[in-house]
Amino acid sequence: MSKFWSPFVKTLVPYVPGEQPKLTKLVKLNTNENPYGPSPKALEAMRAELNDDLRLYPDPNGDLLKQAVAEYYGVQTGQVFVGNGSDEVLAHIFHGLFQQDLPLLFPDISYSFYPVYCGLYGIEHVLVPLDEQFQIRAADYARPNGGIIFPNPNAPTGCVLALDAVEQMLKASPDSVVVVDEAYIDFGGQTAISLVDRYPNLLVTQTLSKSRSLAGLRVGLAVGHPDLIEALERVKNSFNSYPLDRMAIVGAAAAFNDKAYFQQTCKAVIDSREHLVAKLQQRGFEVLPSAANFIFTRHPQQDAAGIAAKVREKGVIVRHFKQERIAQFLRISIGTPEQNQALLDAL
Repeated sequence: MSKFWSPFVKTLVPYVPGEQPKLTKLVKLNTNENPYGPSPKALEAMRAELNDDLRLYPDPNGDLLKQAVAEYYGVQTGQVFVGNGSDEVLAHIFHGLFQQDLPLLFPDISYSFYPVYCGLYGIEHVLVPLDEQFQIRAADYARPNGGIIFPNPNAPTGCVLALDAVEQMLKASPDSVVVVDEAYIDFGGQTAISLVDRYPNLLVTQTLSKSRSLAGLRVGLAVGHPDLIEALERVKNSFNSYPLDRMAIVGAAAAFNDKAYFQQTCKAVIDSREHLVAKLQQRGFEVLPSAANFIFTRHPQQDAAGIAAKVREKGVIVRHFKQERIAQFLRISIGTPEQNQALLDAL
């Protein structure tokens, strides 16, 4: 450890992303990327932006994108925040909203970046266990807290929480911010953005990395009450006043405006997911009900780490987590029909 580090750096345990292999021949079903490319209109908008104006700073507010998001969801632009990937948006939320006297609550099986942010910002937190079916129980969060955050659908399980259960959480904690992290909502869930006008303590985050196939662009957003958005803007403008570049703003706005392509690719992923689930169940796998672009599965007679190692030898990568409760599960991203078949052949 370097003598030049700030003291807190020594205690940080950073997030470990899924492997990004350098070999191109591997079938990569480990990082939940969309198997289909971005909207052609998004690519076209970015090409048009590739000009001499790159010498100029982008719009610090990303107003073009905020307007596209606001129109898509039927909210006001003052209810929209945009950032450099939803991970940056989440970082600002933890920094600006979750440093409270009471502990933050989130599921014990959840997005593994949450405890990392707690370590970075010194936030006390309590892990709330999922039930025996790996579902979030809204009633378990009806306790004193300094905030609540959970992915919906949950990651890495893929299980979705119904909107009325989300509303139950909001009603039970009116004095705390409830953040619904909707990275995968477009593959089978119902967004909580419809509730933001009724609940000033609700903040919904989303990303363009999954359902809009723009993981390489790094664009995330949050929608909520203007007071919550102002807190995020204050943190953002004290940290990085120009988070989104010119390409990201125009590309992301065009992606939101191309509803037909978005619906077409989401349907293709959902159809492939249901087909893959059926094929895995025929092979004896247990699969949790998924509303995401991945599935969470285990085989009663086979070791998960062993399966992951063996399919990798056959050129297919899936994600294995070592966490005790889920050590016998694999998270498998939904690929193209050809990629899914390569997994089945490897199995």
